Amino acid sequence: MKKLLTVSMLLLVSAGLVFANGQGEESGPKRTFVTIGTGGVTGVYYPTGGAISKMVNQKYDEYGIKATVESTGGSVFNVNAIMSGDLEFGVVQSDRQYQAYNGTADWEDVGPQEKLRAVFAIHPESVTLLAADDSGIETFEDIKGKIINIGNPGSGQRGNAIDIMEAYGIDYETDIKAQSLKASESAKMLQDGRIDAYFYTVGHPNGSFKEATSGSRKTHFVPITEVDELLAQYPYYAKSFIPVAEYPGASNTGNVDTFGVKATFCTSADVPDDVVYAITKEIFENLDEFKTLHPAFAVLTKENMLEGLSAPLHDGAMKYFQEVGLK
Repeated sequence: MKKLLTVSMLLLVSAGLVFANGQGEESGPKRTFVTIGTGGVTGVYYPTGGAISKMVNQKYDEYGIKATVESTGGSVFNVNAIMSGDLEFGVVQSDRQYQAYNGTADWEDVGPQEKLRAVFAIHPESVTLLAADDSGIETFEDIKGKIINIGNPGSGQRGNAIDIMEAYGIDYETDIKAQSLKASESAKMLQDGRIDAYFYTVGHPNGSFKEATSGSRKTHFVPITEVDELLAQYPYYAKSFIPVAEYPGASNTGNVDTFGVKATFCTSADVPDDVVYAITKEIFENLDEFKTLHPAFAVLTKENMLEGLSAPLHDGAMKYFQEVGLK
């Protein structure tokens, strides 16, 4: 009798463990917290990170992923923070992705960032130069001797600005009075008369340029046309234009020619495959919804979101793209 009771108790305990394990599985997937590095709050990177996190967080019960967004200094910061494990994801200009993975430019001393992984590309970004009408800057060459904000160290626009100035034969250290302000400070500084013009590599329409073109000091976009050699030298650059209709306060009468890069969504090889897979799947399978979250996303297609990527695709992203026939 005692032996029968013992066996019965063991069976009940076993059944309880099975039931408990079953309840654990039914309660949902493993909980994961990730942070997305973006850029200044007036740019497109910050709302881009917000759009991705919003869509992923809506499916928290399904994916178990809670995403938060951090405003950062931009592409270089994001790459370095991803590599150090301080960020799981970051929005990075396509040129910075290329340079980091290949160990050039800001990564020349530390070497290739071999664990950097691409997830997908996002919106196109134009290298944009806005000048005050009273600055005397009508052509790109007119920036010589003027006070120009080229962007804070570690920002993508700073590298782009230096690249195009070199293409025009302009030395930013001697030929202009270069400022190193964050993009979020530029519009106010221009309106206050403390700078003559500023560079910003960003998707359009953009909050900084809306602010800068709506003030009492009249402004205009400066064409950047001598780009053929630059494009031949750097494959991540392409011609683009600034849609002036988005900025009714600007003095320009038509679209302004320039060049640009693409914003890309990056991560580390150390981030689990299932996390990257879930985020990729959520964005691609709900792309129409994603495109409504910012005007800069209007041109996105599933195909062009795989362009401009120079780091290897993360295995989690690759798994999804192969499943749906994009790779």
